[in-house]
Parts: sequence; structure tokens; C-alpha cells
Amino acid sequence: MTELEKKLEQQVREDHAYVVALRRELHRHPELGKEEFETQRLIERELDAIGVAHHRAAVTGVQAEIKGTGVSDHPRTLLLRADIDALPIQEETNLPFASESAGKMHACGHDAHTAALIGTARLLQANRDLFGGTVRLVWQPGEEIGYGGREMVDEGCADGADRTFGLHISTSVPVGSVVTMAGPNNASVDYFKIRIHGRAAHVARPHQGVDAAYIASQIVVSAQAIVTRRTNPMENVLIGFGRIQAGTAYNVVAEEAELEGTIRVFLPEIRAQIKTELEALAKGIASLYGGSAEIEYKDNASPLINDPEATEEVRKTAVSLFGEDHVITQRKPDLTGDDMAEYILRVPGSYAYIGSANADNPNTSVAQHNSHFEIDEDCMRVAALLTTSYAVRYLRGEV
Repeated sequence: MTELEKKLEQQVREDHAYVVALRRELHRHPELGKEEFETQRLIERELDAIGVAHHRAAVTGVQAEIKGTGVSDHPRTLLLRADIDALPIQEETNLPFASESAGKMHACGHDAHTAALIGTARLLQANRDLFGGTVRLVWQPGEEIGYGGREMVDEGCADGADRTFGLHISTSVPVGSVVTMAGPNNASVDYFKIRIHGRAAHVARPHQGVDAAYIASQIVVSAQAIVTRRTNPMENVLIGFGRIQAGTAYNVVAEEAELEGTIRVFLPEIRAQIKTELEALAKGIASLYGGSAEIEYKDNASPLINDPEATEEVRKTAVSLFGEDHVITQRKPDLTGDDMAEYILRVPGSYAYIGSANADNPNTSVAQHNSHFEIDEDCMRVAALLTTSYAVRYLRGEV
């Protein structure tokens, strides 16, 4: 760790209790995607307190900039992003700062991301003399619903940036460790809805109708052949069905059926192939049994593919801060999605994972999106230190 990093680490430690208090305030008042109005006001309140100019974006998001006062021969702009939305989950942790909003919970760690980036803003604002160029800070709404990333980028938040960086806590990584891996990290997320049209009849006379429920079941089973027989077994491809609805009564051949699910892949060309083949399969099976089908897609997130150069910059910073033993560079990519991908598509960047698991508290190792989800709050110290140090080193041209 350099002398500069030691200075920043000390400041992070001194500010940690403040950041923890912010995270707990956010945790008590979770808001779902597109509804983060109070969260937005909290972020604005904190930025106003340290004199950082900001404006609203994507309705409930916030964008701010901090200009360095240091000398730079080649001023750069680094974009830092955090997501702010919660999930429609009833919290069951019994924490003293548990959610006070029925049916809503920060069960993925976005409250920690939001607080850690506020902590980073406080540090960077206090140390503007250490760097030239610009840090652009983005608090993005609606990550869980595949909304905010693309909306923020389309509104221009990434315009003119040279690098982008973000992070996510991980309950499968010990607190104090960091994952920074070049290449594919998260899959694309495509939502689909298949509507099947048949013809009603008495179940005792199925030949007089067209059974939409039977067609739906054949589509669910046959779709897996796209994965096992139409794509390379070495590729990661998932077609998952999460909802099946058909019929109106036990003794009536179903006239209508509806399927909802998701496609997850890492490569854009395979993504396009799977979507084309699933549509052809659904329509073909429906036609075979006398019905018809139509499919609707929604692109929730692109594949998240970390830029090698940017990721190496983050790795060097993490090693300097935490040591080689606490930096993981090889990990299986995850079929979950994250719309941080939309920023990296526009600006070369990297997305890191920050360990939040503590063996002494089993709830810090439960899966995210779980009603018992907890974190070791020291992960926010790691997040703020990594983000701040990387920002300073990048803008100083030291990585």
C-alpha cells in the first residue's frame, strides 16, 4: 500500500460509522424500481452537505460530478455507478434497522452500494487536490427491473467518459476479498412471454378442441432441446420458465395459455440465435397441434463483459490495497444479470465483486434476494476504499 493509499484508508476508517448509518437509514426505507423518490432525496441531501453539484436523471436517479483541482496533462473522466432500488420481499431478519415498508426489502445490497458511493463522494470531494480531471457519480434506479442502466446511458450520463467502474457485494465471497475478472461476468437477461391460442371443448371430447395447456407443456419441455442440441455444450445457455398459466376449469380444454420466462447467455450472437429459435419452436409446436402462438421479448440487460485493460487497472489497485491473497481473478461467470453492462458497452470499464460474507454470521452467506439476507457492513469500507483509490490512481495516470 502506497503512502497515498494509507492516507485514504485512514479517512475511510474515520468515515465508516457515518456510511454504516446511511446504509441502515436506506435499509429501513426500501423503495422499488421507479419509486426511489425518498432514496433520491437522501442522496441529494448528502451531496448538498459536502457541496457537490448534482441533477436528477431517469426520474429517480442522481448524477453528480467532482472536478479535481490537481494538475493533469491529460484530464480524464471516470464514471462511478451504484444502483439504488430494493426488492418486493418481506424482510425476516429481525435486525434493529429492518425494513419498515411491508413487502419491500434491500435483499440484494443496493443500500450498501448507495451508501458506499456516497462515502466515496465524501472522500473525493475532500481530496480534490490529489487528482485532475473529473469523477462522474451515478446513482441509478431500477436495476432489478432492467430499467435504469439503459435509461441513464440514453440520457447521456456516459457521454465523454473515458472509463466506468462499479461494484456489487457478494455473499459467496468472504468480507475483505475482492473479485475482479476480465471478460464475461454476468449473462444477458431477456424476458419472454409466449401466448398460446387454442379452442375450448369439453375434456371428454378433446378432439373437438385445441388444447393450449398441452401445447404449453410441449413448448416447456422441447425448449430445453435448444440448449442441449442446438448450441455448443461448452457455451453457457439457460432457458428458464418461471410462470405457466392455462385454462379456466378442470373439465374444459384450455383455450388460452401463457408462459413467462427468461433467456440467459454470455455471447451476443448466441443470444440472437436462441431468441430466433425459441420463437420458431413455439410457433411450430402450436401449429402442429392446431393452435397458434406469439412471443414477446423484453431486453432487460446486455451481457456484462469486463474490459481487460480496465480490469487490470482495478486488479492492480486492489492488490496494492488488500494484497494478492484477497484478490480473486478467476471465478465462474454468473447467469444472473446486471445492467452495469449498459455502461460498459458505451465506455470501457469493469465491474468488481466485494465480499460481504462473515463465517460468524450465517445470514451473511444466504443467497441474495432472500428474506434473511444480511451483510457484514465492513464490506462498505472495502468498497469505498477500492473505489476511491482506483479513481485517484486512474485520474493521476498511475494505473
